[in-house]
Amino acid sequence: MKKILKIAVLVKRFISSGGAERYAVEVSRRLLKKGHEISVYAREVEPGQETGVKWIRVSDRLRFSSVLNSVSFAVSTAHLLSKESYDVIHSHERAYAQDILTLHTFSFRGDIEKYSLLKKIDRIYLSPRSALYLWLEGKQMRTSRLVAVSDVILEDTRRNYPRAERVSVITPGVDTEWFHPSYVLQKREEERVRQGIPANETVILFVGSEFKRKGLDSLVALISSGTRLIVVGKGERLDYYKSLARRRGTLERVYFKGHSDDIRRYYAASDVVVLPSRSEAFGMSVLEGMACGLPVVTSPNAGVASLIDDGRDGFVFRSVGELSKLLERLSDPALRTRIGLEARKKAERYSWDRTADQYEELYFRIAEQRKAGMSGR
Repeated sequence: MKKILKIAVLVKRFISSGGAERYAVEVSRRLLKKGHEISVYAREVEPGQETGVKWIRVSDRLRFSSVLNSVSFAVSTAHLLSKESYDVIHSHERAYAQDILTLHTFSFRGDIEKYSLLKKIDRIYLSPRSALYLWLEGKQMRTSRLVAVSDVILEDTRRNYPRAERVSVITPGVDTEWFHPSYVLQKREEERVRQGIPANETVILFVGSEFKRKGLDSLVALISSGTRLIVVGKGERLDYYKSLARRRGTLERVYFKGHSDDIRRYYAASDVVVLPSRSEAFGMSVLEGMACGLPVVTSPNAGVASLIDDGRDGFVFRSVGELSKLLERLSDPALRTRIGLEARKKAERYSWDRTADQYEELYFRIAEQRKAGMSGR
């Protein structure tokens, strides 16, 4: 019989939306089902998500500054953890009292390296805010075990923190029962009628809250006769993207839907999922689309691109011109069906259960190391 582990999970908001937040919730829920004890150190817990976990409330101080707020969380959790004993401490935030840190974003140091020399000097040496971020990031990178959510985050970490040891990849998963082709087939006609979409037009789905970074402008520019675009998410400068579609005469073909509590209906109404990101740690909408049995198209800048067998279970484009040609090809229902079937098979290999299993195995190794006095903490 496997040992029951006492696990501490550090995340500012234990909620079912967002990237790091949802990752923490999904993994924790499955570890609870396995019988492990989960204590969540968070400022907020979504109603319903507290079931089965012990919530240790972390004070929400210094909200006027994002960096001071992050430092406050790190210091507060370190203080609270010093009073308890756990087999494993797992953080999804910038912190320094953990055994495992999951890296959900590109490094701050890596972002600074993209600047010109003068701006780099200003950001590193003349900005207290940047100096504080770099200090906190440096401490977090000394965690004994780092887990990146994708290969692109792994590469970023190794490039900017070459001394970081024991870095591995555990990707986010997808709920393959909730996102399922049967739901898409069942709801497709109903949802397209609800949205006022003709049956013979190709519908492209874009999901994301940061429109510029996720490349929405390049996608809006490709919408023309015979295609429609559904945009789900609260992004910045909404008026700009509407005016962009208006100037092209396609505003009536672009549907800005904002936030959705059940995004499945938009997958059901769509034919293709596209994520043309300029920078993306992972890209959950792509994996969800694959689980729904839809063909997906993404840029190589998205971490999820490494999961795709290009041309077999999805597509990875390298220029706007290539994206345009791919969308033309995907107007063919037969091609969409073939790619979608393979996409579903691939998604089944990346369930949240698999992600939780990988963490459980890692937790046991760390717990044994700590027991033997080898954790390095």
